[in-house]
Amino acid sequence: MTITRRFEFSADTIRWLLAGVLLAFMASFGQTFFISVFAGDIRQAFSLSHGEWGLIYTLGTAASAIVMIWSGGLTDRFRVRVLGSATLGCLALACLMMAWTPTVGVLLLAVFALRLAGQGMTMQIAVVAMSRWFIASRGKAISVANLGGNAGEAILPLLFAALMLHHEWKDLWLLAGAVVLFGIPVLLWLLAKERTVQSWTECDHSVGIAERHWTRNQAFRHWLFWLMVPALAGLAAFNTAFFFHQVHFAAIKNWQHVELVALFPGYIVTMVGATIVSGWIMDKTSAVRLVPWIQLPMVVCFTLLAYADTLIHASLGLFFMALTTGANSVITNAFWAEVYGTRHLGSIKAMAAATIVFGSAVGPGVSGFLIDQGLGLEAQFRIGAIFFLFTTALVRIGVTRAVKF
Repeated sequence: MTITRRFEFSADTIRWLLAGVLLAFMASFGQTFFISVFAGDIRQAFSLSHGEWGLIYTLGTAASAIVMIWSGGLTDRFRVRVLGSATLGCLALACLMMAWTPTVGVLLLAVFALRLAGQGMTMQIAVVAMSRWFIASRGKAISVANLGGNAGEAILPLLFAALMLHHEWKDLWLLAGAVVLFGIPVLLWLLAKERTVQSWTECDHSVGIAERHWTRNQAFRHWLFWLMVPALAGLAAFNTAFFFHQVHFAAIKNWQHVELVALFPGYIVTMVGATIVSGWIMDKTSAVRLVPWIQLPMVVCFTLLAYADTLIHASLGLFFMALTTGANSVITNAFWAEVYGTRHLGSIKAMAAATIVFGSAVGPGVSGFLIDQGLGLEAQFRIGAIFFLFTTALVRIGVTRAVKF
């Protein structure tokens, strides 16, 4: 019996769960849904077109994806309280850089830092920690941690959009940095009794397929990893493109943007429900059994969004998007632990995280370019529906070949 099983309901592990929630929440400040709140003011301040802002965002995010391949592996070497605190410090500095940025060059650097420290490393630390510390209840632990990110997505855009009515946008980035800095002592307090890297003994690691611990190089050369890449990058690309171009989407549908935004709370509630339920189901079965099917709702989602005539159709599309987004946040993250083991999980998941971040970088830029070339969002969404049928088949074939059920 492992340490994580013996103390599953102890006070210490409750603190570990709350640390995951805290990190996931703080990651919000580097996510697209938060940064996009300031898009209009940023473009106005630097006289940027939609395409120029999209290019800056794409370049900064792509660069962060490349660095993530290396930095994500630090989770295999350092304690969460140390690496998490350092990462939150970097995220706070990135927020301060956004508040201070005088030129487009510094803006690009700030976007890079926000995406790397926020969407990349802070979320990486949270998920890897949950996957390691909780074995029998891995799904539920990741689900609980992801609630922090769900809370951030539900609260922060609305809160900061309201604050922008009375405060300068750069001042709000100072506030964001202060919130992140406040998270450091809270994290240190929550993890005062954190397990150390040295305490991860052989019995505390769970093995992957072939009953062994896979290294990053072995996983990188394994064909199953590459069959997962289109699913990982594609989901990030299409989801980010939708939210990045939400104003344009509302315009081509002849809706007010505020009417579309009013649907987002329902999306978030559904996503939270999908996160919790998928974690519970996963612990009853396994991630490898579920992962081939979690992108099927995206087929329905983008079909509905492509042909939507009313906001009701759009709300149904967002409902199915939320099902995939919630399930993916738990099942895919646990998938790497089940397939490749947990000893080198940080390094392996860093490659997956880099793929996701790269997809989120490419999505808005490519989508905007296609719009400029005459391929509208509705046509792109129809392509997306077909794409997710393809990735579902690809992952199903790969998992069936690699894992004996």
